[in-house]
Amino acid sequence: MVAVQESGGQPVSIATIVARPETANACLGLIEIIGLAGERMGWQSAVQLVLLAAIWGSSFMFMRVAVDEFGVPLLTELRLLLAAIFLAIVALITKRVLNARQYWRYFLVVGLLNSALPFLLYSYAATQLSVAMMAILNATAPMWGSVVNAVDQKRLPQKSEVFGLLLGISGVVILTSDGAWQASTLGLLAAGFAAFCYALASNYASKRGKAAGAFGNAHGCLWAAAILLMPLQPTNLPDALPSLNSSLAVLALGIVCSGVAYLLYFRLIDQVGATSALSVAYLIPLFGMLWGWWFLGESIGWHTLLGGLVVVSGTMLITGFNPLQWFKQRRRAHG
Repeated sequence: MVAVQESGGQPVSIATIVARPETANACLGLIEIIGLAGERMGWQSAVQLVLLAAIWGSSFMFMRVAVDEFGVPLLTELRLLLAAIFLAIVALITKRVLNARQYWRYFLVVGLLNSALPFLLYSYAATQLSVAMMAILNATAPMWGSVVNAVDQKRLPQKSEVFGLLLGISGVVILTSDGAWQASTLGLLAAGFAAFCYALASNYASKRGKAAGAFGNAHGCLWAAAILLMPLQPTNLPDALPSLNSSLAVLALGIVCSGVAYLLYFRLIDQVGATSALSVAYLIPLFGMLWGWWFLGESIGWHTLLGGLVVVSGTMLITGFNPLQWFKQRRRAHG
């Protein structure tokens, strides 16, 4: 029987967790999310959006499971290599050519900022932070993006961007109000800087990456990131053979959370556009909290719920997503 550890330290079987009333409520909430999204963008795209959020939310859980046995550098390298190999197989089947000779400089820069550094930093953060906290801090990437864009365009931030950024900072303060930051300062800084790296990568790619194509961007940058981190590996091998659970977590992290997730994301962009596809960022913290509580027995306090809500609200404000306006439009559309 597969079991996880509750916050009190007692092992509990997955069957027991599934039978809980809280699990049924979580499933009903998930169905409601799919239903609302389905009315907005079509059922097929809505299911893909929620599935993508669930996959990316689980990546923080898999890092927590595997990092102690594999170590930060090796875990990151295996994740990158597995994802790159998976996309290489997809490219071979679909006959897509990777123009590495033409775009190698671009792949190295974006590979460093969008994969190598963030994956490395989140793997380190996983040694100190909960799954929920990492998922919520990941949602600050659009906030950093607004700052990077303002600096790059040599303009002052808009009022909505300033207010959204202040909301995000307030959310992080609430998130750490239980005093956890005192024991995990480096982990918090690592996760925050990882989100900042995503913002830098997005800004750089938006100006220089269109010619490489969406799939080419993902494929080339994953290989570049794997190559960049290879020098770290010879001195960071684990002392003992990792367990089966940790090994399966690494496989899921590389193939599913990176390779399959990229394919889902690019398919969503083709189906519903980049703006709607980016709404996945609002759901990732929800699934991060759910998976951490469900499988790892992490407790979810008021500071986590309130802090996560404030951070996501700030992200929505910065990206221009207004839930109230969307509900009004939906009501008008249905008479």
